[in-house]
Amino acid sequence: MSGRRDPVIWALRAMVAVFTVFMLAPILVVVALSFTSAGFVAFPMPGLSLRWFARIVEYEPFMQGLRTSLQVAIGATLLSCLLGVPASLALARSNHAAAHAMMAFLLSPLSMPMIVLGFASLFFLSRIGLGLSLAALLVAHTCVCLPYVIRITASVYRTLPPSLEEAAEILGASRLATLWHVVLPLLRPAIAAGALFSFLASFDNLPLSFFFGSPTTNTLPVVMLAYVEQQFDPSIAALSTVQLAAAIVILLLVDRFFGLDKLVVST
Repeated sequence: MSGRRDPVIWALRAMVAVFTVFMLAPILVVVALSFTSAGFVAFPMPGLSLRWFARIVEYEPFMQGLRTSLQVAIGATLLSCLLGVPASLALARSNHAAAHAMMAFLLSPLSMPMIVLGFASLFFLSRIGLGLSLAALLVAHTCVCLPYVIRITASVYRTLPPSLEEAAEILGASRLATLWHVVLPLLRPAIAAGALFSFLASFDNLPLSFFFGSPTTNTLPVVMLAYVEQQFDPSIAALSTVQLAAAIVILLLVDRFFGLDKLVVST
């Protein structure tokens, strides 16, 4: 029987290996091209150089777009946590039909195309007077990031035994003290996971940011798209490599302080 299973196991391993190479090969090619000495995208590379990483710092629109993206991503993440955590606590354990409807409404941006959401946000925010401003971009990104915090936090909160909160209240703790000393510490990994997904979703968002593009609100993905339309050199590959390295560093920091295994929640 084991002899019959061996070919199947080796076939599955081969499929996994091929799929892994298929997924990683484009990323590895981009990383390799960021170190080329050529003035254009060519493979194999004629030599190695760090000139394209220096180009990132020298090209002011890249740096301005990076500053804008960081401001919007950090602001949207903070607002998503401030709004999403209380909403999750209020709606997660409720069986009322209105609570289910509100939860579906708050999670609806996840099921909407970003182009539709960006188009609608542009019209609505312009109608109320925000227009093409950093505040409008921040509001739009918060709407996109909020479902990540709510989804993860609510899923974890549902799995927490209510007896923990009841025990704290029986021992004399107020509702606020129970929330601060019992509930929030248990939800800390979930909040960290939601914040991480929110930051990455905002920082890399192109379709939504494209609708709010202006000289003062162009995010890094919008600047990169405009740059590729005008010229095609390896500086975009270098910038993508820096973004990849930053994402890896963030994941390592999250693993160091929270543990990636604690961020795996049932949804």
